Amino acid sequence: MAQSTPAGVRDASEDAAGAAAPMTHRQIMEALSGLLLGMFVAILSSTIVSNALPEIIHDLHGSQSSYTWVVTASLLAMTASTPLWGKLSDLFSKKLLVQLALVVYVAGSVVAGLSQNTGMLIACRVVQGIGVGGLSALAQIIMAAMISPRERGRYSGYLGATFAVATVGGPLLGGVITDTDWLGWRWCFYVGVPFAVIALIVLQKTLKLPVTKRKVKVDWLGAFFITAAVTLLLIWVTRAGKGKDYDWISWQSGVMVPGAILLAALFVLTEAKATEPIIPLRLFRNKTIALSSLASLFVGVAMFAGTVFFSQYFQLARNESPTMSGVLTIPMIGGLFVSSTVSGQVITKTGRWKAWLLSGGVLLTAGLGLLGTMRYDTPYWHLAIYMALTGLGIGMMMQNLVLAAQNQVEPKDLGAASSVVTFFRSLGGAVGVSALGAVLATRVPDYVKDGITALGPKAAAAMSHGGTGGGGIPDLDAMPAPIRTVVESAYGHGVGDVFLYAAPCALIAFIVTLFIKEVALKSSGPAPAAVAAAADEEPARQAG
Repeated sequence: MAQSTPAGVRDASEDAAGAAAPMTHRQIMEALSGLLLGMFVAILSSTIVSNALPEIIHDLHGSQSSYTWVVTASLLAMTASTPLWGKLSDLFSKKLLVQLALVVYVAGSVVAGLSQNTGMLIACRVVQGIGVGGLSALAQIIMAAMISPRERGRYSGYLGATFAVATVGGPLLGGVITDTDWLGWRWCFYVGVPFAVIALIVLQKTLKLPVTKRKVKVDWLGAFFITAAVTLLLIWVTRAGKGKDYDWISWQSGVMVPGAILLAALFVLTEAKATEPIIPLRLFRNKTIALSSLASLFVGVAMFAGTVFFSQYFQLARNESPTMSGVLTIPMIGGLFVSSTVSGQVITKTGRWKAWLLSGGVLLTAGLGLLGTMRYDTPYWHLAIYMALTGLGIGMMMQNLVLAAQNQVEPKDLGAASSVVTFFRSLGGAVGVSALGAVLATRVPDYVKDGITALGPKAAAAMSHGGTGGGGIPDLDAMPAPIRTVVESAYGHGVGDVFLYAAPCALIAFIVTLFIKEVALKSSGPAPAAVAAAADEEPARQAG
C-alpha cells in the first residue's frame, strides 16, 4: 500500500475500499458493539439526571434559569464541539477520537457528582457536552465509514434503538437513584463510569478503522466565533423578559442581539477563508444538505423540549416522584424506539426515505400541538397518546435526516456532512431549551399570581411559606392544599404553553422536508470495505 505521502494513504485506502468485499452483518455488529455501548453510556448519563433535576436544583438552591442552564450548557458545548469533532474525524484516527470523547464525558460526569452549587454543575455540564458532541458526531461518521448508504438505514435503526433504550432507561434509573435515601442524586453522575470503562475496552478490541495521515490546521477561530455567537444569544434569551435581569427592549438587548449577529457573520467570513473549516460552506451548495440541516434545527427544538420539560411537568404539576416521572414518559420513548428501528429496516430494503421524513413531520407537529393543550389535571391516557405521536415523529426524522445528507457527499466529506446536520439539531435543542425555558420561567409566576389573586389576601400571605419565592423550584409538600393546587396548575399550564410554542417548529421542519429531493440510497460505495483495509493501514498508523 502506497504510503509515500499523506495523500497517498488516503488514495490507497479508497482503492482498497473499492476492491474489498463488504463486511458481513456479524462483522459490522462486532465493530459497532463498543460504539453503541459508548453511545448508550453518554445518553444514559445525559438522561439519568432529567428526573433528578428538580431535586438537584432545589438542593443547590438554584432557580428556573439555573434549571434551564444545566441543560443548555451541555447542549451548547455539544453544539459547538460537534462540527470540530467531525472535522477532526476526517483528519485523524476515528477510533482514538471516540475513545477520547468518552473519557472527556466520563470525567465531566464524575466531577459533576461533586458539585456544591449550580455554577459548578453547569461548568461540569459543559465538559460533558464536549464529550457528547464527539460521541454523537463520531457514531454517525464511523457507521458511514463502514457501511454503504443503502445498508446504513438498518444500522441507523440500531443506533436509534440504543438512543431510545438509554433515553427511557436513564430517567427510570435516575428516578430510582434519587428516590433511594442511601444513594441520592449525586450517584446519577457516577453510575455510568463502569459502563464507560467497558465501552473503552470493547472499542479497543473491536473497532478497526483506517487512519488518514495528512498535515492539518484546525479551525479554532471558527469554533470560537460560533460558540461565542450561540452563547451570547442564549444568555440574552434566558435573562431577558418581564421580571428578569432586563427587559426584551433594553440597552442590554441592543448590545447582545447585534453582537450575536456580528459574531455569526465573523464565523461565516472565517469559514470562507479557512483552509480546513469546521463547517465547509461549500457543502451548503448541495440543496439536500442545506435543507436537511435546516430541518434538523427545528427537529432539535422538539426533541429536547420533550426530554427536558416532562420531568418538571410530572413532578411539579402532578406531584409524581422522580421514578414515576420516568415511567410516565415511556409512551414517547416507546414511539421513538419503534419508529427509528422500523424506519431503518424498511429504508434498507427499499432505499427510500422521504416518506418517513414527511410522516415524521406530520406526527411530530400533531403530537406537540396536542401536548400544548395539557394541564395539571389532563387524563394521563390523553398524554400517553400525545407523547407516543411525538416520539414516533422524532424517531422518523432524527437519524434519517443525517442519512439523507450522507448520501449526497464524497467519502472525504462524510465526517463534515454528518456533523453539520447533527450540529444544527444540537443548535436547535440549545436555543429551543433556552427560549422555552424562558417562556416557562415567565408564564409560571404569572399563572401563580392569577391563581393566588383568585384565592384572596390570605393565600398571598401563605405563599411566603415554602413557595416559589425568588424564582426557585417550589417544595410542594410544604404548601397548604389550595396554594399547592394553584402552583401545580401553573406548572401544568406553563409546560403546556412550552409545547404549544414548540409545535410550529415541527411544522416548519415538515415544510422544509417537502422540498428535499429524494435520491435513492446507494447500495455500493467505498464505505463498506473501509474497515477491511484497516489491517493494511496499521503500518501507516505506526509510521505516523
